[in-house]
Amino acid sequence: MQEIKDTIKEVVLAVMPITLVVFILQFSILWLPIEAFVQFLVGVLFVSVGLILFLLGVHIGLLPVGEMIGSALPKTGKLYLILFFGFLLGFVVTVAEPDVRVLALQVDQVSGGEISRNVLVYSVALGVGIFVLLAMLRIIFNIKITYLLMGGYGVVFLLASFTPASFIPISFDAGGVTTGPMTVPFILALGVGVASVIRGKTSSTDSFGLVALASIGPIIAVLILGVIYG
Repeated sequence: MQEIKDTIKEVVLAVMPITLVVFILQFSILWLPIEAFVQFLVGVLFVSVGLILFLLGVHIGLLPVGEMIGSALPKTGKLYLILFFGFLLGFVVTVAEPDVRVLALQVDQVSGGEISRNVLVYSVALGVGIFVLLAMLRIIFNIKITYLLMGGYGVVFLLASFTPASFIPISFDAGGVTTGPMTVPFILALGVGVASVIRGKTSSTDSFGLVALASIGPIIAVLILGVIYG
């Protein structure tokens, strides 16, 4: 019960500032049509309820399951299973990420359907899956994250020199939207589970490197997509 109260308080504190700003603008500068303003209020209500339910789902189901999966995989003693399911989970959780779908829809509309939303979603998910796989390797073999980050962004800047200019901002936006409310909790929990089994609880902070690496994958994937389309 306390968790529900804390979640409601967290959402109210998060949504209230933007609501107050729109209220002030509405009755001082904007004076939007009453229908539009009522739609905004209804939207705020729906967003608040949705966030409350979503955050409760994350805390009750997503985080514990992610950590349990991460803890169970190393116990199999099979490297290929850890890597395969790391890739698979990174892929499917990104496909379910709402932020990625919003970006794909916007790009689809702006490009007039030339860049299909499904192509963009699955390209981004593929990039995340591959880099979650690399992050699993990093935890298992204790590879310094600086090496992977330098290598990853080196590939990014190399590809950017061959990619059409219109794809470069989309690629970096793709890297940003993958750090959304669905992907981050699950990937972090997965990393905590793997790290805690392989090198003990003191090394569970390695999971935070997963998000840093996972955000590089979509950038590279969209840049490659730009090279193909170009």
